[in-house]
Order: sequence, then structure tokens, then C-alpha cells
Amino acid sequence: MRRGKIELYRDARREWRWRLRAPNGRIVADSGEGYRRRAAALRAIERVRRMFAGEVRIAQVAR
Repeated sequence: MRRGKIELYRDARREWRWRLRAPNGRIVADSGEGYRRRAAALRAIERVRRMFAGEVRIAQVAR
């Protein structure tokens, strides 16, 4: 089974960002903000990984 991946990269402003790619290569999530330090971006990635490591509840917020 193919798995998605998290990519860490620098944007045009030289800030660190991350994006989550699905197994088909499409971007399904991103950092939403840039980080001045690589370590801060890596900490954000770890927070996301821990957040979604367990069961995820789906909530309908609009019809």
C-alpha cells in the first residue's frame, strides 16, 4: 500500500513550510504559514503527526 508523505521546503520568502501529499501526489494539506526556523517547521509537522495518529472524528460543519 502506498503512503502519503510530508514534504518540508523553503518558499520564495525563504521561510520553511510543509505540505502533505496523498499517495496519488495531490496536496491535501499545508502548513498555512511559513516558519523562520527549520526546527519550528519540524515541530509543527510532529504536532500534526501526533494529532492524526489516533482515531479521527469527522464533523459535518455545513450542508
